[in-house]
Amino acid sequence: EVQLVESGGGLVQAGGSLRLSCAASGFTFDDYAIGWFRQAPGKEREGVSCISSSDGSTYYADSVKGRFTISSDNAKNTVYLQMNSLKPEDTAVYYCAAPDFYSGGSSWYQPSKYDYWGQGTQVTVSS
Repeated sequence: EVQLVESGGGLVQAGGSLRLSCAASGFTFDDYAIGWFRQAPGKEREGVSCISSSDGSTYYADSVKGRFTISSDNAKNTVYLQMNSLKPEDTAVYYCAAPDFYSGGSSWYQPSKYDYWGQGTQVTVSS
């Protein structure tokens, strides 16, 4: 079965950097889409970024554009989220997710479009 495991979270000061990893098993990255989401206590889960090998597209929430970069290493079946210039409002549990079928970039940010989820990794940014 498909499994996704996040790692790389931790505590960092504002302005610092972290790199999150999403390791996938049960499929290869020949044709894939992986989304990153985050959820803070009491808030809705929100889309952060997405990468699709089908069309080579990447997507970012406005709040992270210019600070976060999504990338993939197909040989390792891993997707990364490089997070720079971190802010306290970035504090959340970060999840990676994959759909059975990717329907296109217009809905990349919608959690309901994803079928498989990791268990999350905590990112805490101190002021």
